[in-house]
Amino acid sequence: MKRKIFLLLLVCSFSTYSQKFHGLALTPPMGWSTWNTFRGNINEQLIREAADAMVSSGMKDAGYRYINLDDYWQGGRDSMGFIFADRAKFSSGMKALTDYVHSRGLKIGIYSDPGAMTCTGVLGSRGHEYQDALMYAKWGFDLLKYDWCNTDSLNAYWAYSTMRDALYAAGRPMIFYLCEWGNNSPWNWGKDIGHMWRISGDIAPCFDCEINHMTYSDWGVMKIVYFREGIRTFSGPDHWNDFDMLEVGNGMTIGEDRAHFSMWCMLASPLTAGNDIRNMNAETKSILTNREVIAIDQDSLGIQGFRYDVKDSIETWVKPLTQGDWAICFLNRSMNTKEIEFNWSKNIVKDDFAKRELNPEKDTYKIRNLWTKKNIGKTNSTLKAELDGHDVLMLRLIK
Repeated sequence: MKRKIFLLLLVCSFSTYSQKFHGLALTPPMGWSTWNTFRGNINEQLIREAADAMVSSGMKDAGYRYINLDDYWQGGRDSMGFIFADRAKFSSGMKALTDYVHSRGLKIGIYSDPGAMTCTGVLGSRGHEYQDALMYAKWGFDLLKYDWCNTDSLNAYWAYSTMRDALYAAGRPMIFYLCEWGNNSPWNWGKDIGHMWRISGDIAPCFDCEINHMTYSDWGVMKIVYFREGIRTFSGPDHWNDFDMLEVGNGMTIGEDRAHFSMWCMLASPLTAGNDIRNMNAETKSILTNREVIAIDQDSLGIQGFRYDVKDSIETWVKPLTQGDWAICFLNRSMNTKEIEFNWSKNIVKDDFAKRELNPEKDTYKIRNLWTKKNIGKTNSTLKAELDGHDVLMLRLIK
């Protein structure tokens, strides 16, 4: 009886809180997550080593901040219903772990689910939202990824609103990541609830494939790029379309990794590395830490790019930037090398959403190749280039 009274008072005392923490994600969040590479093979040593690697690899200096625990950290609930971590995996306790990550100048995220169980069948938050939010705050977490498994007939809007209110009531500012897969169109209602929302099912480390698991599928990079067309107007500062974690360094070719990373930046997606950042080769590190490409993603205008043109398997993507600049990305969808010949003066780009126009007939721009980090001329001359299959030519037009 005492427990029921305590929980009732707990919920009632927080019932007046109904908002998210604003201003935590004015640009797309950047970090790393355990899921893509490690699944359930996680423990406190891995998290500490990942934090160390984020600093030593240059990723922190490039803008990455969040070290995120995904599923499988849960241990059980105590007699009052408060959750605790797996004591074998996290023997020092969660507070000691968050303190360590914070000591490295980083932030740390945790995972849960609105269902009674998560996607892997361990404890979710259903019926314990306020208790779990209090524990995350007590432990010192800075982000919550909230999945969408085992939710039965739950209403997505209200399920996520409940945890949003619980987080706000707990009093510690946290990014709230709605990992809802896009099934209930979170871009229509997520802005006032979370800071970012997934737009698709899980990503797979392949360029353009579907891995069918009968009841669900994992999706290749290009499949996710086109998964939800027409939602760019819903994304912006503090409310981002999330195209899922990165698979850079997880088995694709260098060109495919480069294209993957470039497209996520063109789409203003959160950048969450999913490789083993403790053991990266030089090519993977150079992609993940390319500050000029990252600057496209982190541009403060906060506009998601869009596909402008398609010709002979070459797609032209554009993204308006601050200071009157533009990002241009030529993407070769085919496996064959293609020739690019792009006459700037014949391509006037209008973005009604951003209220911007790229008109090389009126303004001449300097052209910067963001992967070679070299200036390659101006827009008063036709661009000619050769582009390998499954690769990109990514440019910044500087006014």
